[in-house]
Amino acid sequence: MKENGYFISFEGIDGSGKSTQIQELSKFLKELDFNVIVTREPGGSAGGEEIRNLLLQGDVDRWSAETEVLLFMAARRDHLERIILPALDDGKIVICDRFTDSTRMYQGLRGPKLRNLVDLINDNVIRCDPDLTILIDIDPEISHQRAKSRKIAEERFEDFGVDLQRQMRAGFISLSKEFSNRIKVFNGQKSANKLAQEICSLVKTKLK
Repeated sequence: MKENGYFISFEGIDGSGKSTQIQELSKFLKELDFNVIVTREPGGSAGGEEIRNLLLQGDVDRWSAETEVLLFMAARRDHLERIILPALDDGKIVICDRFTDSTRMYQGLRGPKLRNLVDLINDNVIRCDPDLTILIDIDPEISHQRAKSRKIAEERFEDFGVDLQRQMRAGFISLSKEFSNRIKVFNGQKSANKLAQEICSLVKTKLK
């Protein structure tokens, strides 16, 4: 579905430092005169942001995992149609905080055959994968402390506790092996500056 531009997603458990590294990469690419759009999931588009509020706030048992999959995918489809695909068609670089890999983990690992459901919808409805995925790997204890210290309204998934973060971390590492041609793993416990240098260097090489 995308013929131009370059699509980069950032993944990792909550509190892994994605937001900081996305800002650094965007700044770096703009200094190289690339046209860059930074967006996020769930959200990004007006409709996606409305669904985001439903998903990330409220009690942990507000939705079943199956319902969450459908809500995330609905938000993603709207995001694609209105933001991501038009930007790629214009030859821009799109940097997205989370994409389908997060749904594979946070919802796909929570019940039997849910990963299959995520892949089925992705293959038949989303039909768009990032060109490159940056996975920031970090100790779940550290990341959970960071995430909870933010004191924001969107803490529904953080409230599942550190055990979920451990499960998600293992799942993300497994996913990086499954999609090794696309997902590149970085050590999130390095200094922010060192990590940014490594990520920017890789992306610059890919864009060449």
